[in-house]
Amino acid sequence: MSLTRRGIFGAGAASLAAACASSPSGGAVYKGEAAFEHGVASGDPTQSSVILWTRITPKTPGSVPVNWSVARDRAFTDVVQSGVFVTGPERDYTVKVDVVGLPAGETFFYWFWAGQAVSPGGTTRTLPSSGVADFRIAVVSCSNLPFGYFNAYREIASRGDAHAVFHAGDYLYEYGRNGYGGEVGRQLGRNHEPAGECLTLADYRLRHAQYKSDPDLQAAHAAAPWFCTWDDHETANNAYRTGAENHQPDTEGVWSDRKAQAVQAYLEWMPVRDPASGQVREALWRRFDIGDLASLFLLESRLIGRGEDLTIDPIGLAPETEKQKAADAIMAKVNDPARTMLGFEQEAWLAEGMKASVAGGRKWQVLGNQVTMAKARNPDLETALSAEAYATLSPSARRFYSTARYGLPWNLDAWGGYPQARERLYAAARAAGARLVTLTGDTHTAWANELHDEKGWRIGVEFGCTSVTSNGAGDSLPIKELNWLMAEANDEVVYYNAFDKGYTLLTLRSDAVEAEFIKVSTVKSREYFASTDARFIARAAEIGMGGLQRPMAVGAVTSG
Repeated sequence: MSLTRRGIFGAGAASLAAACASSPSGGAVYKGEAAFEHGVASGDPTQSSVILWTRITPKTPGSVPVNWSVARDRAFTDVVQSGVFVTGPERDYTVKVDVVGLPAGETFFYWFWAGQAVSPGGTTRTLPSSGVADFRIAVVSCSNLPFGYFNAYREIASRGDAHAVFHAGDYLYEYGRNGYGGEVGRQLGRNHEPAGECLTLADYRLRHAQYKSDPDLQAAHAAAPWFCTWDDHETANNAYRTGAENHQPDTEGVWSDRKAQAVQAYLEWMPVRDPASGQVREALWRRFDIGDLASLFLLESRLIGRGEDLTIDPIGLAPETEKQKAADAIMAKVNDPARTMLGFEQEAWLAEGMKASVAGGRKWQVLGNQVTMAKARNPDLETALSAEAYATLSPSARRFYSTARYGLPWNLDAWGGYPQARERLYAAARAAGARLVTLTGDTHTAWANELHDEKGWRIGVEFGCTSVTSNGAGDSLPIKELNWLMAEANDEVVYYNAFDKGYTLLTLRSDAVEAEFIKVSTVKSREYFASTDARFIARAAEIGMGGLQRPMAVGAVTSG
């Protein structure tokens, strides 16, 4: 059960205001003027705890005591916990409470207040301890505000059938108004704030505040608890441990300073637990057990262990007779065994966690991952398309898709650029006896993939969600054949959709895992309809897991 958008922003707020008048004594009294302008959120639920989040905007600066309350009913007649969180400018007036000692597998309602200011209400739930029949996770990524309206978020909130939401990263984008998405943003009146690229703590805080002001994002946050991890744009495009493609030290300062400030703003503004004491703040990896059904491992693949970003640029710059040599030099770096995506510490943590999950009798080991894991190469469009169609491609598109003929993976920023690290992960999964389900964002494209190690053993399946708004390959290369050409060119790719926006609804059951790919008709208008584009099932087997199967019944439509 979840609050509807009407309940969150209409009658729900009124009932909470009434509850405020009769709230228990002992709460902190705030006499200043303030408002809750950025909604509420919850996240990182366990069997006994959950993070509650909000942000208050006071009229005058200074410390603000914010009251919070958690109840079993919307009228707050059965309050289970309440308290006070004092916030201030040192944390940008954000509030993050770790509510502990809650019973497992229950739904709760929560709200905040300070003086006469009352927040919207939110719905959250703790994870079950055992006996769960199914668990549904809405998977989202790549929500660039200027590129369009967050209709996918609105659809998640209005359907109300997800037990939780997993955001795979690129929750926001660091670019300025003249950067990626800026032209569309000007057309829609959804320009980025601040106007320039995010570089400082103040910049990142303001960008988070802008995104959290969106009513559809607020509705999705209020409807269910979220599991969140970052990808690159929460700091800078194609970030890695020691730098980023979109960071120029000569003009933008020291990378470690920018990274630290982006991470601080993220931890302030997102409903996530801070890393444990003694760990660096970037160590955001963590594990959640969903009863006896599954373990969810949220990975950190950008700022701790990722090796230097590699590009195909040397191929484009080389003379025609030297292009293969340039490609071979890139692949020599790609195949370096010392190259890591997660870092060796996180690799060991994941290996031990998968063993413990399987030993605990859990059926599925789910990776909350950022970038595509399947082995994939681009289709060779020069041979696959007609001469007339190929002639319409831009020089950059031709250069990108020509990587297929030189033996390069389709995306060096994905796991294909870190194949030895991927094989170590697969070996750990096999050693644990894991049924691996990988969730992926990043590419603005929907995928259903089967994962195999270098010996050909099936390791698991991968479901990649399309973007909430960001342009996909189909937007920049509107060739209808692209979807089936990618699947045809790669044994591991079963389904590929480079054109639509939306999210993936993952359903975990003891005998099977199902992914429903839900698309919205448009992100350029708030009027939209949603439909199911595809559905895939992988069934548990006595040994390992079965391959992907595609049921025939698709196309259910809802409207927003």
